[in-house]
Amino acid sequence: MEHQIRLNATEEVKEFVNAASKCDFDIDIFYNKVIIDAKSILGILSMDLTRVLTVKCYGEDAEFNKTLAKFAVA
Repeated sequence: MEHQIRLNATEEVKEFVNAASKCDFDIDIFYNKVIIDAKSILGILSMDLTRVLTVKCYGEDAEFNKTLAKFAVA
């Protein structure tokens, strides 16, 4: 399943990566043709965070869904 999010600050990236790291399934973040593992803080920080990012989850986790909702783009 896919979600649109925006991460504006380094603290938000840390919070997102910590939540993603607790999941036992793969999570990717992408925009255009760039795809990054959501569990890689350096990978996400290297992205253009001014853009809306698409998160693709290959599993389901209630706690991670709360994190996605927090950063969701309306």
